[in-house]
Amino acid sequence: MPGGGRRILFNENVASSDHDHDPEVAAKFYAVMEAVADRVEMHKNIGEQRNNWNNLLLNSINAMTLSAAMMTGMAALVANGGTLLALKLSSAVLYASVTVMLVAMNVIQPSQLAEEQRNASRLFKQLHREFQTVVALGSSSPTVCDVNEATERVLALDKAFPLPLLGDKMIEKFPNVVEPAVWWPQRIMRSKKTGKVNGNNNNGWNLKLEEEMRNVVGVLKTKDMDDYMKLGEKALKLNKMLAISGPILTGIAAIGSAFVGTSNGSLAVMVGVICGAMASVVNTFEHSGQVGMVFEMYRSNAGFFKLMQETIESNVNERDVERRENGEVFQTKVALQLGRSLSELRHLAASAASSSSSDEEEFASKLF
Repeated sequence: MPGGGRRILFNENVASSDHDHDPEVAAKFYAVMEAVADRVEMHKNIGEQRNNWNNLLLNSINAMTLSAAMMTGMAALVANGGTLLALKLSSAVLYASVTVMLVAMNVIQPSQLAEEQRNASRLFKQLHREFQTVVALGSSSPTVCDVNEATERVLALDKAFPLPLLGDKMIEKFPNVVEPAVWWPQRIMRSKKTGKVNGNNNNGWNLKLEEEMRNVVGVLKTKDMDDYMKLGEKALKLNKMLAISGPILTGIAAIGSAFVGTSNGSLAVMVGVICGAMASVVNTFEHSGQVGMVFEMYRSNAGFFKLMQETIESNVNERDVERRENGEVFQTKVALQLGRSLSELRHLAASAASSSSSDEEEFASKLF
């Protein structure tokens, strides 16, 4: 799924000569790496488990719902009182059980849970690879700053993709306000005043590149992130409607099946059978269509664009150009993350600068 495994570009690689060769600090860094590797397997396994839950629960609920609908229809054809009562009770119990199971399933949203774990597994893998790169390319042993930053990033991922099914720690499945997913540490933004970058020692930066990056941020805000937030709101509204409709239909069907054989028996049969069939359609559309997963995907994609925006701004707004990531390398990373070549990225920035209306701009990302 796009948007989940993007690189977080940190720039605060503060040297600490006192700890360059400290074996204790190195051991702590490797301990963080081991924890990350364990998180990868943990989220991968739990994601597979929760995806199985979605399939098994949906199949069981639909089978029970259709069985109850059939029993309701059969009850209308039975003349024997004992058989009629048995069929009525069986269908009513099945419908009631389905309603309870469906409410629980709609609350936890297994397809959304599975998508959360897939994203977590992918991001922890990406984080582990970054740590390996630090060790492989570093001219010295990991520093205390490296350990602290690595720990913060692991804890931020833990917070963004919690494992509990219920309680305050779990991600809200039906939030009142849709917000982008955030899986990186929140840091204080730097001063908006930029350093002088026209000199020889500019770390790959110049005023033109700064302006291009600001234009890219403008497109990300007004086009890409805004579009995915709107899509997320639509997916959330649809999911809410389906999550409420399913249990209501099975509940009505349970009541209808209980009145089969009475003076209003023909109406009760119609209510029981039709509501049961409609409930199966609604449940299949919601959970086989994985509407919850689609909502989480949109949140994640919006989060990716928010991360790019903050990363670009933190570099451009850094006054000391030596503390920024190298401008040429950074520009290449931004272009690749957006699925563009360097020339296409420059064209995007130029188009954004010359366009009088945001509606005329193209989207920043060509990947999704």
